[in-house]
Amino acid sequence: MEVHKLRDMFKGWFIGNFTPTLLDTDAFEVAVKEYKAGDYEMGHYHKEAVEYTVILRGEAEMFQQRFSDGDIVCVQPNETTDFRALTDVITVVVKTPSVKKDKYLTPPES
Repeated sequence: MEVHKLRDMFKGWFIGNFTPTLLDTDAFEVAVKEYKAGDYEMGHYHKEAVEYTVILRGEAEMFQQRFSDGDIVCVQPNETTDFRALTDVITVVVKTPSVKKDKYLTPPES
């Protein structure tokens, strides 16, 4: 048996093709992410990966829509969105495949 701490992982990412990781795989990535109300992640897209975001608890805005407990947002390659925590939020995020350098930031809205 092994025991690890999520806080020791990079921004909640604990499985995927990166370091540190519990399972080094290029098939997928998994993260548990926590946000405080008002936290914001700049818009981005992936050229190869599909990203699934599960809102476990709280309310967030993506694609200029409000999502809450139990919603699953599937972001396809080349779709751009930002992320705004409207309340304290906990998410689970799965990306497939796990491709290094497949995150492209978009300029902030003016």
